[in-house]
Amino acid sequence: MSLLKRLEKGQGPEVAESQSVLQEMRVKRQAPMAGSRDAYRDLKRRIQEKLIAELDPAMDITQTGEVRATIEEMFETILMEENIVLSRSERRRLFEQIVAEILGLGPLEPLLADESITEVMVNGPKNIYVEREGKIERTNATFETDDHLMRIIDRIVAPLGRRIDESSPLVDARLPDGSRVNAVIPPISLVGPTVTIRKFSKIPLTIQDLIGFGSITPEAVEFLRAAVIGRINIVISGGTGSGKTTLLNVLSGFIPNDERIVTIENAAELQLRQEHVVTLESRPPNIEGRGEITTRDLVINTLRMRPDRIVVGECRGAEALDMLQAMNTGHDGSLTTAHSNSPRDSLARLETMVLMAGMDLPIRAIREQISSAIQLVVHQDRMRDGTRKVVSVTEIQGMEGDIITMSEIFGFEQTGVEDGTVIGRLRPTGIRPKFIRQIQAAGIMLPPAIFGIGQRRR
Repeated sequence: MSLLKRLEKGQGPEVAESQSVLQEMRVKRQAPMAGSRDAYRDLKRRIQEKLIAELDPAMDITQTGEVRATIEEMFETILMEENIVLSRSERRRLFEQIVAEILGLGPLEPLLADESITEVMVNGPKNIYVEREGKIERTNATFETDDHLMRIIDRIVAPLGRRIDESSPLVDARLPDGSRVNAVIPPISLVGPTVTIRKFSKIPLTIQDLIGFGSITPEAVEFLRAAVIGRINIVISGGTGSGKTTLLNVLSGFIPNDERIVTIENAAELQLRQEHVVTLESRPPNIEGRGEITTRDLVINTLRMRPDRIVVGECRGAEALDMLQAMNTGHDGSLTTAHSNSPRDSLARLETMVLMAGMDLPIRAIREQISSAIQLVVHQDRMRDGTRKVVSVTEIQGMEGDIITMSEIFGFEQTGVEDGTVIGRLRPTGIRPKFIRQIQAAGIMLPPAIFGIGQRRR
């Protein structure tokens, strides 16, 4: 296979800074074209095509450091041969943009490198938005054409053994750093290929970071740490973009290092630091419609892998039934997430997901399974100011008639809004959970003050 095909060469779009670069550019042979955006694009395209044509097809493109050094040497040679004079900063900008096209993700590279950006949203080749501090803003970066954007999408999904085409126009994938990627292409998308990237921090967030952000309080953290170590079954609920996976990753870090952990995800995102971790990832069907491995298949298989803990990235379908059964049959301390608007809504959604398994079970039997399997629901919300906060920590106490009873241990109390920022704090309700004895059996003694017992409410 030629290097041209292996790299899936792009056409080099202009980026946000191309206009300023162009205005400064001094090109001896192309002087009449100076000041034109087309000139910059044409220059980059010519150099890029020459580089691709001259690179050794047998070069191992996975060795990015060596390839980058080779490209830089050839880049300098081409500039010299064509008598193109650029300043040091112009030369560096042009080189980085060309390398991004050859080895990286083109116009997305500077956005992914910007640590202040938490999400990248591509709505067709000409509309790219990002999220900063919970607020969405448009960028000046663009792709040249739909085909250029499709080449970048293929570059993301191909290493994972996944595909995206007209017969399969949806795909979930991930970047090498674990960032979540979703892509949708025509005919499903009417605005052209779209890409949504939920970025992962290069340095995983810690519980101290969440406390510093005001997402959770030290008292709630101490309680949740005790709950994880005490093998309490926990569901983290919340809406899209509320930070469920981040919180799941942090809470999973409290699992003792001597336990065998099996994680199950649609696209691997969790970054567990324990030694004994097995990571499983679901697989879509191939072009013939065969070979699909669902999250439910993985949950069922996990039960044969002697796990101490099962961590499911997200319950969204029939796997909920097998997850509940695992929690009820000796796999205490398992964790998962679920989309919902409240802790109570989480239980309703789990009921629906169990019914999706195709089992003709009465609602009461399903609720009994849920109430006996799940002990704690941690609900997280994305507030109006864009911040993400844990707003409820609720215990599942059992059944009263046909109703699952719940008791809130911590609840968020909003005291106002200041300069658009939500002001409030997660406060204990004064209720001690029923499973406190299970925590004590693990050798953890929580002081009554954590639950607001014996303290005045401030």
